[in-house]
Amino acid sequence: MNRLLSHDLPRSRVLAAALLTVAVGLFAAPFLFPGAKALGVAAKIAIFILLVASYDLLLGYTGIVSFAHTMFFGLGAYGVAIASSRLGAGWGAIALGFGAALALSLLLSLAIGLASLRVRAIFFAMITLAAAAAFQTLASQLSDLTGGEDGLTFKVPEVLTPGFRLAEAPLFGVTLDGRLITYYAILLVVAGGFLALLRIVNSPFGRVLQAIRENDFRAEAIGYRTVVYRTGSNVIGAAFATLAGALLALWLRYNGPDTSLSFEIMLDILLIVVIGGMGTMYGAVLGSALFLIAQNYLQELLKLAAAAASGVPALSLLLSPDRWLLWLGVLFIVCVYWFPSGIVGRLRGAR
Repeated sequence: MNRLLSHDLPRSRVLAAALLTVAVGLFAAPFLFPGAKALGVAAKIAIFILLVASYDLLLGYTGIVSFAHTMFFGLGAYGVAIASSRLGAGWGAIALGFGAALALSLLLSLAIGLASLRVRAIFFAMITLAAAAAFQTLASQLSDLTGGEDGLTFKVPEVLTPGFRLAEAPLFGVTLDGRLITYYAILLVVAGGFLALLRIVNSPFGRVLQAIRENDFRAEAIGYRTVVYRTGSNVIGAAFATLAGALLALWLRYNGPDTSLSFEIMLDILLIVVIGGMGTMYGAVLGSALFLIAQNYLQELLKLAAAAASGVPALSLLLSPDRWLLWLGVLFIVCVYWFPSGIVGRLRGAR
């Protein structure tokens, strides 16, 4: 286990228990939480773990503030969607779409890194924001290719469709269909990607990135070419974000500008990194799980709370499900106040 986690153990029993709970919950989600919504939330949590971890490589480990991460996320989703809608349902179309999207992501991230990482942090952030906005506009306007604002709906191989049956008899009450196969395929890819990122940040390359984050002038002075390492971090983060986008498209069998390119997704990524803890890959796991569960189920909890407080008009009005965004913001403020270094940082510090 120590080697599997690249010698980066949780170093806290509470943290280890929390991570194990998330891992077991995701693995057993189809059996523990029946229903399409619960399975969809679990799949999105898994995809966001990979997406947020890839962004933490930039922000938490290298100290790069980039707003173009959703551009690479969208490239992966659009690559699979465009290829599958043009070439039909097939593994070849998925491989071709993902390969083309990955190649384009690597080229764009390399160009952005080489052209912009020599400037100061705030200017680099503005450049990436402009690039992401331009790409979102381009995706909306090229309707013949991307479907415009309506997006693209496409078919996947038969084994991934809900109509496919792996076995006629249910297992513990769960139908073994193509949807279940897709879910566990996503979990397998996410687990492999997360362990790969964990290995990268604990390698000599990752140690140099952390040195650059702490003091880039000193790292440059002792002989490390900081631009090369920052560009490499940008390229690696973009590659994993592209993979996460492709997984999202396969799960939804649809992609559009609001699905993978929205600036709200970028804000969600930033919030999750802060909540989980910057510079801790495990923060992506806990942050994604907590944030997406709150985002999807807070309205239902508020509805129950408002019904229970129906005798107190002012309180029931405050607990109205329509104010779930307000309470989500309050929870975020409380989380930042109590966990200034993120949940993982606080748990490790408490130990």
